[in-house]
Amino acid sequence: VRSLRRDALIVSNMNAYLIRGCFFAVLYIGVVDAGIAWLRVERLLPDFFAEDLASALLRSGYIGPNIHFPLAILGFVTAFFSRTLGFTWLALLIVLAELLIVISRFVFSYEQSLMGDLVRYWYAALFLFASAHTLLEEGHVRVDVIFAGLSKHRRGQVNAYGTLLFGMTTTVAIFLICLWSKQSIVNSPVMNFEVSQTGTAGMYIKYQMAVFLLIFAITMQIQFVSYFFEAVADMREEGGKREVALISH
Repeated sequence: VRSLRRDALIVSNMNAYLIRGCFFAVLYIGVVDAGIAWLRVERLLPDFFAEDLASALLRSGYIGPNIHFPLAILGFVTAFFSRTLGFTWLALLIVLAELLIVISRFVFSYEQSLMGDLVRYWYAALFLFASAHTLLEEGHVRVDVIFAGLSKHRRGQVNAYGTLLFGMTTTVAIFLICLWSKQSIVNSPVMNFEVSQTGTAGMYIKYQMAVFLLIFAITMQIQFVSYFFEAVADMREEGGKREVALISH
């Protein structure tokens, strides 16, 4: 008979794959879209592509389904063969992108909107996608004045009821807000492949940043299911608990 801890591990591993796929997707899309945006800003598209394709690359409605979506699929294929979540590497890429902005602006007096777009795009992915992993590692904010002194059974009760009453209800609320109507904060930008106010001068990824909220809600909800299983296992005092260092605040 499978234990609740094993079920929790299966759910958590499934969520880890989803997060890995999203991270690789934003990595590929960020690099490729930034490159296209730079060619677009510098008016170099006709020098590298046929006239029809160069014209199509000016439209977000073309880039979304024909470039972004295949790159996202490639990201999930890569995630299947990878075992690392990539948080460290994405954080390093953000630092390098910021460094590039500083050097190009203050040394070469060169700056484009797409450079800031790329940093914001990766920052949003890093914080929203990594939230579920933070929950897994008990890195979320918790006031441990009372909790730290409770028994294992009581801790399980607090975590189980807290997950149901606060965690899962919050993620469901976010999910509904994101998809409630055609004009919701996710549906509307995605259906129109919405871009930022900089237009063709920036990256065509604003609609994806709206989707990030939905991905956050989904990955957190899945992780809350795993967390709930672990909490119930604690209540039943099952063995084999995954030990993590508690962070007190």
